[in-house]
Amino acid sequence: MKKGKVLNLFENNKTGENTEDIYAALLDEFILPFTTDFSSFEYQEEVFDIALDAWNFGNIKSLLGEKEFKEVISLAKENDINYPLLKKLIAHKVSKFKEFTNFIVDFDILDINGVLKLTVVTEKEEKYMIDMLVGTSEPESNKDDFEENFINRSAISLKPLQPFIDWHNAIYPDSKIDESVFNEVTIYLINNSNFDDIEAYLKKKFDRYFMIELDGWHTNKKEWPQKRTYKMFKEWFRIDVSTAVYDLEKTPISKA
Repeated sequence: MKKGKVLNLFENNKTGENTEDIYAALLDEFILPFTTDFSSFEYQEEVFDIALDAWNFGNIKSLLGEKEFKEVISLAKENDINYPLLKKLIAHKVSKFKEFTNFIVDFDILDINGVLKLTVVTEKEEKYMIDMLVGTSEPESNKDDFEENFINRSAISLKPLQPFIDWHNAIYPDSKIDESVFNEVTIYLINNSNFDDIEAYLKKKFDRYFMIELDGWHTNKKEWPQKRTYKMFKEWFRIDVSTAVYDLEKTPISKA
């Protein structure tokens, strides 16, 4: 998705009357006043990631007292570099969209015959809150894992393969590379706990990672492969997954 641009994915398009269509349109409307704030975001998916978080935090804030909500939001306040924007979005949700109480648990941006369409998955307030409360009540047997610095993330590493190398070398015939330059690879941490979840996640989100890898070697998007598919993604990259990530260092993890 184009950098620094918030797209109105429902402009000149009528949505249906089902709940998912209604909430997709609402989420799109929700972010429009913040176009300037999103100008530094690299990918459209990042815009909707924070919008989804803000929407759900806004719902939680409407349900809880101020003290309880401060406890819920404290982790984001400490670790999210976009917290000031998140805070503004939460206030906007409570102020302008309070009556829409469904939680948005997932989204996707589809390209249908050249037209972008935002889709979402929602959950009723009661189910979402029950799942959240159950999830925060860790069984006694899991406490040792966290005391041993277990990180609640899965890791994906992508190593470019020969088709990627061939693409690069066709663009830079005087600066050819081979597989030896990829001794160090990029590792991405995602919030999925098992391999099946990651497979489903990558089938939906692969192009985000595809674009990051392409951009790292060549910034002219017009010279990127244009019809990227999940099958192509698996042909261009060796994908390794780990669902157990441990941090054994005492220094806290930081986000740049």
